Amino acid sequence: MFTTSDPDGGWSDGGYYVHNNMWNQDEAGPETLHACAHDNWYVDSTQPDSTSVKTYPNVHKDINNLDGAPLSDYSTITSTFAGRGPATGIYDVAYDIWLNGVGQQPGVTELMVWTENHNQVPSGEKVATYTAGGVTYDVWANGSGYLAFVAQSTQYSGNIDIKAMIDWSVGRGYIPPNPTVNQLGYGIEFCSTGGVPARFTVSDFSVTMN
Repeated sequence: MFTTSDPDGGWSDGGYYVHNNMWNQDEAGPETLHACAHDNWYVDSTQPDSTSVKTYPNVHKDINNLDGAPLSDYSTITSTFAGRGPATGIYDVAYDIWLNGVGQQPGVTELMVWTENHNQVPSGEKVATYTAGGVTYDVWANGSGYLAFVAQSTQYSGNIDIKAMIDWSVGRGYIPPNPTVNQLGYGIEFCSTGGVPARFTVSDFSVTMN
């Protein structure tokens, strides 16, 4: 088993990368990642009682070493997932999909898909609803390259059609036409665990692109 408490610690497995990703280190408490495989891992996290996002432990797939590839190269981008948050504190379990780059540079789009939400609120405002696969999502946008599909009911496991979500977003003008797809990840945004240890467990993750 791979184990790390390093804020930037991670492990490659089967074309995926499992990442502790304590990106907001100035505010974050301790967190330890334990991984048997990219689709079999858990994290124990202890985060203070405040509302800012502290960490995003996740598993992700990088496209062309983060250089990405045009959306038009793919007829299919789908993913399966299974994960469960601790049901305490403030957090969201979510996909984090980066288009036209990765990170907070100009022109980059961050598209999130929240499968579980516990007392957390997305950036921006609700602009639409979207239904697929029997799941209805509230769609939030902040006008600055951030878009979040928030499931109205908790989804501990399932599959999502990422390409369909991107296509819909492009059609609505939330994302520029034919973006590059750079990274697809799934994990938990921890804001708070009330100062006590809490566990997030992943038991399935895969991405299909062709």
